[in-house]
Amino acid sequence: MGKISPVSAKYIINSTITIEGVVDRPDVIGAIFGQTEGLLGEDLELRELQRSGRIARIEVRLETRSGKTQGNIIIPSSLDKTETVIIAAALETIQRIGPCNAKVKIDNIEDVRISKRQFVIDRAKELLRNLTDTVLPDSQELTEEVAQSVRVMEITEYGRDRCPAGPGIDESEEVIVVEGRADVLNLLKHGFKNVIGMSGTVIPPTIVDVCKAKTVTLFVDGDRGGDLIIKELSNLSEVDFVAKAPDGKEVEEITKKEIHKALRSRITMEQAQHEMKDTSERIRPVTTMSRPERGEIRQQRIEPRIERPDRNDRDRRGFRREDSQEQHVKYAEQHYKKMLEDLMGTRGAYLLDEQANILGKVPTPEVAGTVKSLENVHAVVLDGSITPDLVDVAQRSRIRYLVASDSKVRPGTSRVAIVTAAELSKQQE
Repeated sequence: MGKISPVSAKYIINSTITIEGVVDRPDVIGAIFGQTEGLLGEDLELRELQRSGRIARIEVRLETRSGKTQGNIIIPSSLDKTETVIIAAALETIQRIGPCNAKVKIDNIEDVRISKRQFVIDRAKELLRNLTDTVLPDSQELTEEVAQSVRVMEITEYGRDRCPAGPGIDESEEVIVVEGRADVLNLLKHGFKNVIGMSGTVIPPTIVDVCKAKTVTLFVDGDRGGDLIIKELSNLSEVDFVAKAPDGKEVEEITKKEIHKALRSRITMEQAQHEMKDTSERIRPVTTMSRPERGEIRQQRIEPRIERPDRNDRDRRGFRREDSQEQHVKYAEQHYKKMLEDLMGTRGAYLLDEQANILGKVPTPEVAGTVKSLENVHAVVLDGSITPDLVDVAQRSRIRYLVASDSKVRPGTSRVAIVTAAELSKQQE
């Protein structure tokens, strides 16, 4: 009995049964087959329909309360809709189950295909969405992807210094000069073919020759390293215009919109130099209106060897024990605090000379290797931690100050003055 499953049924007859007494499930099923037998003819005999699989197993759910039984009768059917409603109507002819009076009422006849059809629609929408997002790219996106890959492949080497450049240097009257290969790739990706790169702060002769022959726009990062490149290139050759990336960003990471905005806002080299001069005058502390004598300048720099008390009265850094930390923090407060704030989150470092001028900006992991090749580094301000290895390199390179976010080296254990952001904040309070 019951050769079809509810999954393959087309209709489901849902009915409610109320019985004036206590009966069991077999009693209800027996009454259904017994009281409908011969009622609808041979073609709609329930036993024959179930044997042939056109009516599935009849499910009866009963619950007894206070001497009365109530429940539900569920009959899956694969007959057509006319035959199914006839079977449903026949159930309501059942009036007794065993010795008890009973009443059957048809609640509804559910078309299983409607719920299946809604499932098909919802699933089809989901599959189409996935197909559109992942499998079938938009034609515009496909075009942009191919064009971008072609632009990146167009990077070449230009001049005797083999500078990274786009393919349009010789044909263009105007050239964009950037810092490095990554900057060239970013501009090529966004359609700029008249771009050529330097090697960071090292300016090769090829760039100088290009500046003499072309109208040049120098496009630098929005940090102090960019200002340094502007200053160096202006001393070596003539640059017509200067454009800068947004503050704190590098040319290699900015978007197409930011590139166009920066180039539209370019200024002349003379104006750029004037703005840098005004900025340096605002940053550099002014202690007197008249120019001090050489001895006074040395005293402002807090040089530790002006006074020479006994060796036992000095710490290992050469400062007086009672005021060495105060001098360090005061010096860093005046000259290095703003630089440390500018570097926050960039993982970079500034190399400074004795006049607090920035010699260059390098990534924090490259500080040790860079200072070994330089002789005039007076201080290093870095976004990161001061390690024992860095302190050893600083001592050998005769670096005076290390200013950083934090330190893994206890102050006073070396000749290098170590100042952290926490000390600066405490001093400010």
